[in-house]
Amino acid sequence: MSRAGKAVVVAWLITAIYYFYQYALRSAPAVMMPQLSDTFGLSATGVAAMLGLFYWGYSPFSLVAGTALDRLGPRKVVPIGAAAVGIGALLFATGDGTLASIGRFLQGAGGVFALVGAVYIATTNFPASRAATLIGATQMFGMAGGSAGQFAVGPIMMAGVAVSMFWAVMGVVGLAIAALLLLMLPPSAPAQAGATSPGRALAMVFGNPQSILCGVIAGLLFIPTTIFDMVWGVRYLEEARGLDYGTAVMRSASVPFGWIIGCPLLGWISDRIGRRRPVIIGGAVGLGLCLAWILYGPAGVLPPYVLGLTAGIASGAAMLPYTVIKEANHPSVGGTATGVVNFINFTFSALLGPVFGSWLRGAGDGTATSLEQYQSAFTPMLYGVILAIVLAFVLRETGPKAQAPKPLRP
Repeated sequence: MSRAGKAVVVAWLITAIYYFYQYALRSAPAVMMPQLSDTFGLSATGVAAMLGLFYWGYSPFSLVAGTALDRLGPRKVVPIGAAAVGIGALLFATGDGTLASIGRFLQGAGGVFALVGAVYIATTNFPASRAATLIGATQMFGMAGGSAGQFAVGPIMMAGVAVSMFWAVMGVVGLAIAALLLLMLPPSAPAQAGATSPGRALAMVFGNPQSILCGVIAGLLFIPTTIFDMVWGVRYLEEARGLDYGTAVMRSASVPFGWIIGCPLLGWISDRIGRRRPVIIGGAVGLGLCLAWILYGPAGVLPPYVLGLTAGIASGAAMLPYTVIKEANHPSVGGTATGVVNFINFTFSALLGPVFGSWLRGAGDGTATSLEQYQSAFTPMLYGVILAIVLAFVLRETGPKAQAPKPLRP
């Protein structure tokens, strides 16, 4: 491998590590909901609303990240995002509700530069035939962080470590990652004269109906993880299924652990067969079946962790629209395309997070301790997965096999 090739690999790897870090912060609150309620003096739904501010930052700044990467390159953009995440974690550590809310918003606004930056580096420097595999590998790092945010943080909370101490340490880690990114990312190439302006790039991508389809499909397949598992998963298993805290943490963490397997695996399968739609549909069907069993299936029939792990593997299909949108738009707006699909995707989480919390609160007496209350609140999420399957049939195939020229008949 040439020196330039090694530099690209290092740049992608460091940015992927940054993605690991921010995803750990995104998922960690799921295992500390009681502690956060005590710290901020809020109910469980109040804490969920505060945590949902992550997506109010993550979603709109996806557009900023995408257009900035197209114009300025990773080195001038990605370290700033990492520093914002670190500062956000430090604000969350103060224990003040207002500052913590601002900090959670900053964690989302800065955190989006990790995924968009890593995908940008991977897809602009490697062959298109490996796009889905590399995007899946990028998401693997993120979900490894999501899994660590539950597997590792759960025991830390059980050991009695203060919530403020955890967030303060993670804030310092974020600032250190920002410094490392600034040192290790290669210099960005100067913007070319006549390059597509941010407004024009956004118009090009949003004007493509395939872009909207990609964002909606990704959003519908993501919310079972971002809302159900990473916010309510542990409480659901404790209250509705009667598991103890430690077991609930481990079972909830099996979903992002499944993503570690599913994202690169489904990306590799898609590249291998040269098609995107069949893998998206197959993964969505698997996710829908798992979600239906989680909500309505009898307990104790399946071995522990199998259901969560399978759901995580299947939901790895949610990353394939990130490949499709780049293939469906001009290469000059590749960063913007990633930002747009991320924006639409996580707008679902930002808007629907409080809605599901409200439905859960309205389904009972405010304590939401019964299985029926959770079923009533989260069954619409299952309908969303079914809608994603229907929309995937409308999505235009963009895989290498679909783009390959057909052989001439004799």
